[in-house]
Amino acid sequence: MGFLSRWREALASERPDGITEVAVGDPRFDDWEVVRELGELDTARAWRQVLVDGGIEAVICADHEPDAFGRGDIYLQVPPGRWSEAEELLGEPD
Repeated sequence: MGFLSRWREALASERPDGITEVAVGDPRFDDWEVVRELGELDTARAWRQVLVDGGIEAVICADHEPDAFGRGDIYLQVPPGRWSEAEELLGEPD
């Protein structure tokens, strides 16, 4: 695929980058704990990266797919029992 083809494909995309990272209505994460409720996919991705860098598995979930701009009711979730560690990593510095 040439450069122009990739460029056209990127511009024609109706979804923001990373939309496939969102687990929409996925029952596998029903028992995972919500660490943050967010309104934007980019913000959720940034917070998730902080957790992953700190050694905590995290997923971005939503009940409904975010809109074309990556906005919606988006949840950053961690496995059961990891909420306290996640909060400590994401909390305000003293």
